[in-house]
Amino acid sequence: MKPAAFVYHRAHDVEETVGLLARLGPEAKILAGGQSLVPMLSFRLARPSALEDVMPILDLAYLRRDADGLHVGALTRHRALETTRDASIHDGFGVLPRSAHWIGHYPIRSRGTFGGSIAHGDPTSEWCLLAVLLEARVVLQGPRGRRTLAAEDFFQGFLTTAAEPDEMVVEVCFPRPAPRAALTEFSQRQGDFAVVAAAVDLEVADGACRSARVVLGGVGPELVVVESVEDAVRGRPPTGATWREVGELAARQIDPPSDVHGSRDYRRRLAAVLVVRGLAEAAA
Repeated sequence: MKPAAFVYHRAHDVEETVGLLARLGPEAKILAGGQSLVPMLSFRLARPSALEDVMPILDLAYLRRDADGLHVGALTRHRALETTRDASIHDGFGVLPRSAHWIGHYPIRSRGTFGGSIAHGDPTSEWCLLAVLLEARVVLQGPRGRRTLAAEDFFQGFLTTAAEPDEMVVEVCFPRPAPRAALTEFSQRQGDFAVVAAAVDLEVADGACRSARVVLGGVGPELVVVESVEDAVRGRPPTGATWREVGELAARQIDPPSDVHGSRDYRRRLAAVLVVRGLAEAAA
């Protein structure tokens, strides 16, 4: 299929972009790497009246670590994170480059952007999972200026976010290092969307677990932050028995859908297995 007709605009800075969004109205969409939007256009699942190509805004493609954490510019390509050799990123935020390989295939990672994935809001997206796991902040800019939202508040459902129609994602900031974070997922084929994905963050000291956080994707229309994980692991040894208990805790808290990719019970069991794998990887 071919996209429905639209007007193409090429923006050269953020101010021009948000000005055009305000003028063109809610039927206009931002085009970054196009790895999510273009297929939706081709299947006519999206029918915007206008597209704003923002890839010329080169100053939104950056990775920068400072006292406030790791800042990822919205137009940073997935491949840039996957291949970075910046020791300041691998020291504390290594889960990001380690997880990039889960994203589609090489051409998708070479073209797609971090901010585009966040703005798309797919609950199986690796970057969305990690943004919630690591309590990232999403920076938006619109005609009224900039505002910052916690990632958990930014994502509001399947392909739904808190961004206004005249706002664009300009940056995502990860405020705290997470040296023991991990992400694991299962898909039917390499590069397919995850059937279920699990992101975990673990803190271990003196041979015992101090805290943990688990976020699941693919188990419903929204990302799921598993409750009571910290209480379940605190003071426990970092062993398989502990991880299995957390996996079962996660499975009890979800009510996943059944579809052609897997039944409700299959997804629940898969979530438990992936949590165990993720925690084992984080503890290694």
